[in-house]
Amino acid sequence: MLAKLSTRPAVRSCAGAGVVALALLGAGLPTGTTDPPQPDLTRFYRQKVTWSACAGTAGAKGLRCAKVTVPLDYARPGAGTLDLALARRPATGRSQGSLVLNFGGPGGAGVSTLAASGKDYLALTDGYDVVTFDPRGVGRSSPVSCGDGTGEAAAAAGNGAGRSDPQALLAVLRKAAAECARYSGPVLPHIGTINVSRDLDVIRQALGDDKLNYLGFSYGTRIGAVYAAQFPGKVGRMALDGVDTLTEPLSEQGLAGAEGQQTALDDFLDWCVKDRGCPFGRDRRRAGEQVVKLVRSLDARPVPTGFGGRFSGQDLVGALGQGLYGKELWPSLERALLSLVDNGDTRGVQTFAAGGAAPPHRVGGGLVDEADIPVDNLSAALMAVNCADDPDRPGAGQITKDIARLRADYDKASPVFGRHRLAELLMCYGRPKGTDFIRDRVKDVDTPKLLLVGTRGDPATPYRWTVETAHRLGESAVVLDNKGEGHTGYSSSTCVHRKVDDFLLYGSLPADGSSCPADRAE
Repeated sequence: MLAKLSTRPAVRSCAGAGVVALALLGAGLPTGTTDPPQPDLTRFYRQKVTWSACAGTAGAKGLRCAKVTVPLDYARPGAGTLDLALARRPATGRSQGSLVLNFGGPGGAGVSTLAASGKDYLALTDGYDVVTFDPRGVGRSSPVSCGDGTGEAAAAAGNGAGRSDPQALLAVLRKAAAECARYSGPVLPHIGTINVSRDLDVIRQALGDDKLNYLGFSYGTRIGAVYAAQFPGKVGRMALDGVDTLTEPLSEQGLAGAEGQQTALDDFLDWCVKDRGCPFGRDRRRAGEQVVKLVRSLDARPVPTGFGGRFSGQDLVGALGQGLYGKELWPSLERALLSLVDNGDTRGVQTFAAGGAAPPHRVGGGLVDEADIPVDNLSAALMAVNCADDPDRPGAGQITKDIARLRADYDKASPVFGRHRLAELLMCYGRPKGTDFIRDRVKDVDTPKLLLVGTRGDPATPYRWTVETAHRLGESAVVLDNKGEGHTGYSSSTCVHRKVDDFLLYGSLPADGSSCPADRAE
């Protein structure tokens, strides 16, 4: 669900009315005399970034790290602050300023991802300081966690508790929501894309950029679209790859995701059964049945892991989802599954899975060490952000009424991924109602041209979302149709990579509706 991605005027101190105007502009709010007074954000918009070595970040050679401070609550900026972790790969050529990357999620940490995969973006350093960040609630930036609550709720949904006893399932979901609140601390009520977008504008100003140049992948495209709606006058060159939906409710997103993942699994099994090392044999129909049987047996009898705890069928489903994002991962996924099937060894599949039990910890406003990031942070942040961004919140009566139909719909979409996706939907129960801003107001943006990349065979963000989002954003949106496979196009398609780089580096925009062929290797 992800994508990638001026001059640098000095920030001058102001006085009197000028300070108020700067604060209002920084908040993306009008300064007309008829508007109510707005919170003063001046101190956040007057920050300057101080870069230093990236201590404790694996693979960080050549990176510089820093932090930016943002309000916990933009409506009450005096009520507390958060520090956000930044990383930068300095420009090798003449710098045009900064290009900010978000790799997706929700819940993906930018700093560790750039450290691990920075070579994919080296061409962009010809013209930019390439910068990324850990959004609030993610990675080193006050990470949220749910302890054991998420796993218990996912197992209950996966094992059919909602069908046999809806009230028992609702009780588990309420307990899980309370556990997430307890482990996550004060950041949880203020998580979500609206605040991440506002944080991004503070980062832009702290970097010294008049305009935001941005490359966002998957969920990062949602951030970019929201930023374009909140701060249209601050948009520079923006590319969005693997475009997220802005309008579909979580229930429909879950079905689309389950269908896409099932298609990706089918493609993987078509490939796997042609190899002698396939753990599911050489018969294609039987291989599909074996996967379902393996998931169900692990849900009924989770196995011990080498890391402590137990590994369930829903844990395996989460690992499969990660391993199917690109064909380059298939050989490693095959070997990991073979170790699981033949020897009961979970270590290989657990390298794909993002989840597990998190130790109790206290979250303050400062950065945490990388070693102290909860192991369930990705899944906890994904649920927190998706719930915060969605205004639908069915009550107990509606869930009880609909659970049998939902279970049937999700099982039909995918016998492997359906229950996992349904659990993600149900996990919003017991949380506060989400915002309606994205669904109602992120549209018809008045910005420079935005490049939107959609991949035809994307298992996570279907191509139709690119078309629908482009139509919603209006005349500013330009669509590039990638005929390839896999989640997002920048790292898997030489054509997409070149066209995105040409736009971000030189402003050369492809024609709306133009396409990239699938790479021959695919």
